[in-house]
Amino acid sequence: MDPQYNPKETEDKIYNFWEEGGYFKPCQQESGKAKKTVKNYSVAIPPPNITGSLHMGHALNNTIQDILVRSKRMQGYNTVWVPGIDHAGISMQNVVEKELRKQDLSRYALGREKFLEKCWEWKEQYGNLILSQIKTLGCSCDWSRTRFTMDDNYTLAVQTAFKDYYDKKLVYRGKRVINWCPRCATSISDLEVEHEEEKGKLWFIKYPLNKNNTEFITVATTRPETMLGDVAVAVNPKDKRYKDLVGKKAILPLVGREIPIIADDLIDKEFGTGAVKVTPAHDLTDYAIGNRHKLEMVEAIGPDGKMTKNVPPAYQGFKITQAREKILEDLKNLDLLEKTEDYTHQVPHCERCHAAIELLPSEQWFLKMKGLAKKAADAVRNKKVKFHPKNWEKTYLAWLDNIQDWCLSRQLWWGHQMPVWECQTTHEWFAFIGKPENCPKCKKCAPVQSQDVFDTWFSSALWPFAIFGWPQKTEDFKNFYPTNTLSTARDIINLWVARMVYSGMEFTGKLPFKDVIIHATILNKEGKRMSKSLGTGVDPLVLINQYGTDATRMGLIWQVVDQQDVKFSEDAIIAGKKFCNKLWNASRFVMLGLNEGQIVDISSRPKAMTPEDKQILSQFDLISANTTQSIEKYEFGKAIRELYEFFWHEYCDIYIEKSKAQLQDEKQKENTQKILLYVLTNTLALFHPFIPFVTEAIYQLLPIAPKSKALIIHNWPMPDKKYGTKRK
Repeated sequence: MDPQYNPKETEDKIYNFWEEGGYFKPCQQESGKAKKTVKNYSVAIPPPNITGSLHMGHALNNTIQDILVRSKRMQGYNTVWVPGIDHAGISMQNVVEKELRKQDLSRYALGREKFLEKCWEWKEQYGNLILSQIKTLGCSCDWSRTRFTMDDNYTLAVQTAFKDYYDKKLVYRGKRVINWCPRCATSISDLEVEHEEEKGKLWFIKYPLNKNNTEFITVATTRPETMLGDVAVAVNPKDKRYKDLVGKKAILPLVGREIPIIADDLIDKEFGTGAVKVTPAHDLTDYAIGNRHKLEMVEAIGPDGKMTKNVPPAYQGFKITQAREKILEDLKNLDLLEKTEDYTHQVPHCERCHAAIELLPSEQWFLKMKGLAKKAADAVRNKKVKFHPKNWEKTYLAWLDNIQDWCLSRQLWWGHQMPVWECQTTHEWFAFIGKPENCPKCKKCAPVQSQDVFDTWFSSALWPFAIFGWPQKTEDFKNFYPTNTLSTARDIINLWVARMVYSGMEFTGKLPFKDVIIHATILNKEGKRMSKSLGTGVDPLVLINQYGTDATRMGLIWQVVDQQDVKFSEDAIIAGKKFCNKLWNASRFVMLGLNEGQIVDISSRPKAMTPEDKQILSQFDLISANTTQSIEKYEFGKAIRELYEFFWHEYCDIYIEKSKAQLQDEKQKENTQKILLYVLTNTLALFHPFIPFVTEAIYQLLPIAPKSKALIIHNWPMPDKKYGTKRK
């Protein structure tokens, strides 16, 4: 055994040994002692974006999943952990378009077909990068089952799910105000909008009450450019200042159109003057007010971010900022701009490209959510799906209880093209998988398929069962769906978790998982979210290269105890490296005391000949029970800390030191050696899910019998209840 453990020389060799030995696949649980498979255990990896690279959140989350899978595998479960990647519609399209701009090209110049060819080329060259990085982390995924959300069978699953919704009349096409990204040229969901605080202005504009401009009602707005689409002025019905004006008319400045003054409870009396302009085409609150009061929608801003033909000719074709400047100048000249104040407010931006979001009326495909949301909410309320920690249920339920219909369509080219077709005679739409030979509407035209693609999250919602071959009834689907445990981040509880729950129930009749772990968020040392773009991130691959994978995994898990926000400390990684060396050196000491070629039988629990023997065996039974219990309760930080304390102090500091004298006594020597190796071997097994490389490397060198081919399939240590296994 080498004097020191060298992770750089060891980790790749061991990972290849596991992978080539087929140990990551199901039905590989044979060990030195035959054991019966208890039942199946499956985990579906949260598929990282095709454009992504490993960050600290990935490192922590995948370590958690690997701990679960490795421990279950050792306990005799028939385990499978399915890896894969998501096609990441907007992100991927942005990446490819960015590359095209370097060549002075655009997707429109290429055309859809050639642009998609570029996307697939990028996918083949870079798309699997993050999966190789997950391998570097030591994750025991079954790589033969790797899935991609645009695989042929997965595409069939997406189309089948949509057609099912369509046939149940849960899908409709309608015109509603949606979030529109002018840069990405697509609709996006509320959950993909980031609100950023900006210092702006609050403009107070006088709306005349008569043609002589002798009386006014003053409104306050942060967006004067949208006033050209105003259809009303609204006040709160309890606001006594405007009681006599409700029901009367105001004249829209610069346009000259008369608009009603209405009362609505949504108006905040404390904002500005208490009177606000109502532009249903460009504000969600105004859209709700407009529906309630049956107001028309005047679209002042178009999808290209320019003023439309619905505004006076003096402003048509202007970009938003240009229009704002001219409108304010014209209002000043007409003495209709009362005053301007500094104002800090939240401005919506696209989370992908960070362009300011416009709210626009648009024809889109929507999914009715009321019934589906109730299914997902009831699953948690009835404790059929449990969150860990439990408090994240509130986030999940709050969104479902106030849900809006889901805008499914995106005006992108990269993604799953929607299987909806338009009759060229009647202009009716219908859903059809494949290409229809005859139009079912007019029986004579060649219908045209929509150019829209699905929201990426629509396909992701099918992940837990589509990865196993649904809609076909495959053996994998039969054996491994539903999955057991999902581990994910807090920011996609609504984007993904809730949608998987109701999708699973809707299409398979079964919940996709029982337990949802919301892992901690790793913050930088200042307590802020890590960001590679801002230079505040920590690259886990750098840590792995410097300290080793085991040290990185151990240091991450060590810091996650009860907190849901963790200020990252590299000290924990350094401590992890020191511990791996301690484990190696202690194991080396135990083996140095053996004769050459000596094999120690550890098939049964050794007898205690001394008080020290009794103490270490009892402590081992306790740590075995505690570790199993902590993993089952998803208390991974607690498990690694207790294991550390047991090995470093109980085993090394106390028992190894006491054993030195016992090894000099011929009557005790053999039994002491057996205890040393029995406890060491089984402690390595307990540590294995957390620090798999160093434990496997040591295990391969142990002179013990019986011995599995690999620690990864060694029997999980089961405590002897006769000796007491109550948690301290």
